[in-house]
Amino acid sequence: MKALTWQGTRNVSVEEVPDPQILEPTDAIVKITSTAICGSDLHLYELFGPFIDKGDVLGHEPMGVVVEVGSAVTNLAVGDRIVVPFNISCGHCFMCRRGLQSQCETTQVREYGSGAALFGYTKLYGQVPGGQAEYLRVPLADYNHIRVGDDLPDDRYLFLSDIVPTAWQGVQYANVPEGGTLAVMGLGPVGQFAARIGVHLGYRVLAIEPEADRRAMAERHGILTYDLTDTVVDELIDLTEGRGADGVVDAVGMEAHGNGGAKLAQNAVGLLPDALARKLMDKAGIDRLAAVYASIDLVRRGGTVSLSGVYAGEADVLPMKTMFDKQLNLRMGQCNVKRWIDDLLPLVEDPADPLGVMDLVTHHAPLEDAPGLYETFQKKEDGCIKVVLRPGT
Repeated sequence: MKALTWQGTRNVSVEEVPDPQILEPTDAIVKITSTAICGSDLHLYELFGPFIDKGDVLGHEPMGVVVEVGSAVTNLAVGDRIVVPFNISCGHCFMCRRGLQSQCETTQVREYGSGAALFGYTKLYGQVPGGQAEYLRVPLADYNHIRVGDDLPDDRYLFLSDIVPTAWQGVQYANVPEGGTLAVMGLGPVGQFAARIGVHLGYRVLAIEPEADRRAMAERHGILTYDLTDTVVDELIDLTEGRGADGVVDAVGMEAHGNGGAKLAQNAVGLLPDALARKLMDKAGIDRLAAVYASIDLVRRGGTVSLSGVYAGEADVLPMKTMFDKQLNLRMGQCNVKRWIDDLLPLVEDPADPLGVMDLVTHHAPLEDAPGLYETFQKKEDGCIKVVLRPGT
């Protein structure tokens, strides 16, 4: 089959790789009909080379049709149309029963002290072949799927794999009171949905984003947007009676604008031999924290900062005095996808499309175009906000 593979920093290519096989009786094989490029895929493209091997298949936002099931699979059949959540969980362990599927004790990657295994996301999370491919092996398939109907297009459902539940969890974690103010840092795909979810839930939503086309998209959904300037945090505080937002979702993550020294350090680590780079990233890694710092400044006293963007540094410095003095709450973590599906499936199927899932994709393309579109997305060129690939087209 054809699959998008990692070949080096800022170097991915579509290659012929072996078709996936049933390895465990609990597996299923899915023919992929749509698969998206996620913002967190760009961290692999740019930074995480020490934890990836040449030829690894990327991608963790897929959906498609079941073409084979293992002998122990009882909840899926050939022909079922499913979305595949990006985290791999069992559904019955201590963590899964508590709605913490991203911490599943069955699939935790204990070698690296990490939570549940993820599709297409480095040794840190199990090095499981990903879904930017023509076919995907789905472990623990009875639980790791979201069955959907046949009538609506893929784009209605695809984002249940990651970014819609990630945004929903981010807003839930922000703990905004009824009628309160939610601020969103960054209007990439997760930020777009976090802001729209805030509007859907009746919040006043203020969003900060340096790219004009991303601000324009958000404004179509009733979101007040602001350019990233040196004074924007103070301006938004003034708009909230001098207090700040009740909750802030940081939808940016470790590669935020600013923090030039941290960017240089990240790039320098990427030039080291893998074994040394892994040790440095594991014990002394740092992130570009401009979005976190701005979120801490923007949230009101007693409010909540919710981190949805990916962070990986172990040596990051946080303004603990300010956080303690402001009595802040801090929530974060990989999304527990299955926890939120009962809330979200009716919304993506609603004819009114309240979350605007049909107004996000800027680029549809065949799988063969993926390498160029990774670069386009990473450089924010051609108005690129979300890419959906169609294997087999």
